[in-house]
Amino acid sequence: MNYDVKMIEQMSNIEEGTSLLLHACCAPCSSAVLERIADYFKVTIFYYNPNITLEEEYNKRIEEIKRFISKFKTKYEISFLEGNYDPKDFFAISKGLENEPERGARCYKCYSLRLRETARIADELNFPYFTTTLSLSPHKNVNWINEIGEDLDKKYSTNFLFCDFKKKNGYKRSIELSSEYNLYRQDYCGCVYSKRDRENTKNKANLIAES
Repeated sequence: MNYDVKMIEQMSNIEEGTSLLLHACCAPCSSAVLERIADYFKVTIFYYNPNITLEEEYNKRIEEIKRFISKFKTKYEISFLEGNYDPKDFFAISKGLENEPERGARCYKCYSLRLRETARIADELNFPYFTTTLSLSPHKNVNWINEIGEDLDKKYSTNFLFCDFKKKNGYKRSIELSSEYNLYRQDYCGCVYSKRDRENTKNKANLIAES
């Protein structure tokens, strides 16, 4: 399914300035997503990422996203809301899945954890729409993200904005905006398992280069 086309159809039928709660994982991913939707919606960034299991990394990313939205000019002012940060929530849903590869079952549960909380808060605070920046990454399963969002749409009094933000060169644009705004770009998703796998990949590449 072309989720980008579905998003365009949704946006063509809303009143401009409608409020949207945008789950955001980091400043680089937020950059291209905000550029795409912030002239249609009055966006509140929802930073809910208990998967970022190192507190130093968590704080680095949250400060970077705040810095970015303070400088990024849009039609409607961008607000910011921090969710509850407790890595134990992530470890609970990933138990037994520690050795799953990226895009595997652990990631599915992580998408669900973060999107479910986003939908809950959107419902509680009366946001008509919610969505996530996660689909910008080529490393994320866009079908899972949208299937989870659609399911939550049925359970809460808020609407999921379908998305595939890597369409229309979204990921490439995020790299360009990161350079323009001098944004910190992490090289792993956030959890200790993705960090472990990334470091293993780097070590293997270094061994091959040295051989």
